[in-house]
Amino acid sequence: MYKKSVVSFLVLFACQLLLAQSSTLTGFPKNFTPQEIGKRLAYHFIDGRHDLYAAKYIHYAEVCTWNGALDYAVNAKDQKLIQLLKDKFEPFFDREKPLLPPMNHVDYNMFGSLALKLYQLTKDERYRKLGLAYADTQWELPAGANKEERAWADKGFSWQTRLWIDDMYMITVVQNEAYKVTGDRKYIDRAAKEMVMYLDELQRPNGLFYHAPDVPYYWGRGDGWMAVGMPDLLSALPKDHKDRPRIMEGYLTMMKSLKKHQQPGGMWNQLINEPDFWPETSGTAMFAYAFIRGIQQGWLNAAEYGPAARKAWMAMIPYIDERNNVTEVCIGTGKKNDKQHYHDRPRNAGDFHGQAPYLWCAAALLGK
Repeated sequence: MYKKSVVSFLVLFACQLLLAQSSTLTGFPKNFTPQEIGKRLAYHFIDGRHDLYAAKYIHYAEVCTWNGALDYAVNAKDQKLIQLLKDKFEPFFDREKPLLPPMNHVDYNMFGSLALKLYQLTKDERYRKLGLAYADTQWELPAGANKEERAWADKGFSWQTRLWIDDMYMITVVQNEAYKVTGDRKYIDRAAKEMVMYLDELQRPNGLFYHAPDVPYYWGRGDGWMAVGMPDLLSALPKDHKDRPRIMEGYLTMMKSLKKHQQPGGMWNQLINEPDFWPETSGTAMFAYAFIRGIQQGWLNAAEYGPAARKAWMAMIPYIDERNNVTEVCIGTGKKNDKQHYHDRPRNAGDFHGQAPYLWCAAALLGK
């Protein structure tokens, strides 16, 4: 009798968790559904021009948006969109080949994640070869490496390490996709080792991250890269991996702090802990994504975090304008030990830094 009661309780508890999740991450009203929002933003991306570094190379923010559009297309089962996203990439094999980023910087190398995602959809070896080249050169020390780069490599880290928090998306995304393609644990081991080191070096006791060790401000999108990088890595990391407990600890600590700093309307501000700063869309979308993934994986309590994730999504959507551009997106921002610097940053409509995480959220809400 006792065992039956325990089993009944566990079944009831599991059903309650599923109900809590389904009631907060589904059933969105018209014009707020992930199907509608993802379609608007993904097809808008198809029609857009490339975003280039200094008019030379594909910008990482475009890669992030492309990845999001692909994830959305797959989860929405939109075969037309998948084909359009493939067609958009095809010129990189011939006339647009000069736009491919060189394999010599953390922001450039993450381009490989896009090719590796496309390989998983198509099994076209051209994507695999291109993507793995970006993943491997992130750890292959070049002949002209400087002293600092050699020091990182000698410790088993990427020579591109620089202890900027956005690295924990840029490095982990390409290594993660390489692991999915090859099954070779060296790729996921690299990503996990790097993540643990960054957590130990940069995470503050409150779970958040300064923009840099010498810049004591909790910049929204900066923290967003960590908030996205951790659940994406944890989703692929083997259950028995030695670094999994440390990364999970860092993730859960950050999520708890983010929930406390969410504004009453559902957004997060340009500086997370500054209530007088303006609501910023890219960081908000990244934090919403981190909540959604955690709820879906069972790492976060659905009853506690589900309403916060839903509130964020509902607050985000009105910031999309009639041209399908996300507004109130902080432009690319270098570190500066000046609070006013963050307050006064220009805001771009349609900036890929904002389009990307909105697509990530739409794709995640359609996934599992």
